[in-house]
Amino acid sequence: MSYNNPETQAIRLQTERSQHREHSTAVYLTSSFVFDDAEEMRASFAEEKQRNIYSRYTNPNNHELVQKICALEGAEAGHAFATGMSAIFSTFAGLLDSGDHVLSARSIFGNTHTLFTKYLPKWNITHTYFDVNDLDTLEALVQPETKILYIESPTNPATDIVDLALLSTFSRKHNLIFIVDNCFATPYLQQPIKFGADIVIHSATKLLDGQGRVMGGIAVGNADLIDTVYRFARITGPALSPFNAWTLSKSLETLAVRVEKHCENAHKLATWLEKHPKIRQVRYPFLESHPHYELAKKQMKLGGNIVTIEVEGGLQSGRVFLDNVRMCSLTANLGDTRTIVSHPASTTHGKLSAEERLDVGITDGLIRISVGLEHIDDIIQDLENSLEAIQ
Repeated sequence: MSYNNPETQAIRLQTERSQHREHSTAVYLTSSFVFDDAEEMRASFAEEKQRNIYSRYTNPNNHELVQKICALEGAEAGHAFATGMSAIFSTFAGLLDSGDHVLSARSIFGNTHTLFTKYLPKWNITHTYFDVNDLDTLEALVQPETKILYIESPTNPATDIVDLALLSTFSRKHNLIFIVDNCFATPYLQQPIKFGADIVIHSATKLLDGQGRVMGGIAVGNADLIDTVYRFARITGPALSPFNAWTLSKSLETLAVRVEKHCENAHKLATWLEKHPKIRQVRYPFLESHPHYELAKKQMKLGGNIVTIEVEGGLQSGRVFLDNVRMCSLTANLGDTRTIVSHPASTTHGKLSAEERLDVGITDGLIRISVGLEHIDDIIQDLENSLEAIQ
């Protein structure tokens, strides 16, 4: 039976029931799978027969999770990974050859930046950054060796919104593989494949899990491209554990209701913060003051759960703010049920130089707020007390 609505797909797409007739999918904690005879074993290893062989390759729990994300994103195929970064690295490593070039948005996660600048060059893979707020420069940056165009939207942490349809057209013109990190939006709010993306990547650790429990990563998209990525992952082994896959699949059953509430809280918080005298700037995609508000409304169902603020007084004020939160958490995650505040300049983007951080809008006083599911009055009260501590 097919289901048209994402809320239903996230709940009802399940692994086939066993002889025990379980209502909730079982956890397949097994390293390998048995064969009936030598011929079945031979045919399976020869890929003449599609079935589970070894959990480094595939597993029923991983398959269920990937099936759900493919349905939500409108993708042909996918593969699950141990973490979001293993999904990013495996996608690049599987698709790129020595001498290839990546055209990437400058506004990317700090670890992805380190991958581009420190590790991919070992294999003679180069990159060029572009400003997401100046897409007119793209044409001059394409090289004969350019193979991939890579972006995040919304970006981390500045929440810039990138025109997916425009970049898809550009990628087709230059025969580039268009890859979008959709972590901040989730497939519930945005489906980049509908705008022309070839591959969509998620850190499932974030909103897809949503409760700060397990790590995971997913890449979905064009079947031929995903097959290439899968074969790299099958050999190198960044496999998602069956238990984590089971946990993430169960998490997807509540994705819609969780994300709706995250967005409601985030919008209310951003609106309140915008009026606060100790806040220099507030950025949230569904605030009319956001520079990409109209584009965000076009591409996204709601504005997401990330709000960034710049406090008056720069770095010192930012430290005072963080030191005075009581309910909100200081931790290296986002997309949790619990509201999290962090300081990107000294944490997630600390490997970037001061100049590189400024190029992507990360000032010393920038605070990223991952708005959780607590009552909005309690979130506001905690942040108001922190702001009052700033002299």
